[in-house]
Amino acid sequence: MPDLNFPDYKLRTRQQQGQLQVFDPVRKKFVALTPEEWVRQHLIQYLTLEKQVPLHMMACERGLTVNRMPRRFDLVVFGLNGNPVLIVECKAPDVELNDDVFYQIASYNLTLKVKHLLISNGMKHLFGVVDYNTGQLVYADNIFDYQQLNVE
Repeated sequence: MPDLNFPDYKLRTRQQQGQLQVFDPVRKKFVALTPEEWVRQHLIQYLTLEKQVPLHMMACERGLTVNRMPRRFDLVVFGLNGNPVLIVECKAPDVELNDDVFYQIASYNLTLKVKHLLISNGMKHLFGVVDYNTGQLVYADNIFDYQQLNVE
């Protein structure tokens, strides 16, 4: 797997029936190690170790309904009040972060109505704050830490 734009985290991997797997501490199980999963697991480590997001305040690969259509988000961070505060969409390192990726995460936000959006392909990370007064997404220079995500 390629080096990513994250600190060097030591992820737990194993070979199982010819498939390389990585341990997901959010789902508490080994999952297939795809390029997108490589990014997701590094991002989980980054959020946990660098941004102080508690593991138990994250949900990974869960379903939701958007316009009566079943969808699946990559990662959601919940705030201290139990409501979602951040949606994360992970892409493989070779996938360009473009408008289609933001439309995807924005469509999830029609249901979740969070204030913070993050997309990453492991090489580039785009973090934005939704201004519900203007309907604009304002990009921030850095990904907020957990305490900042909880400020209303």
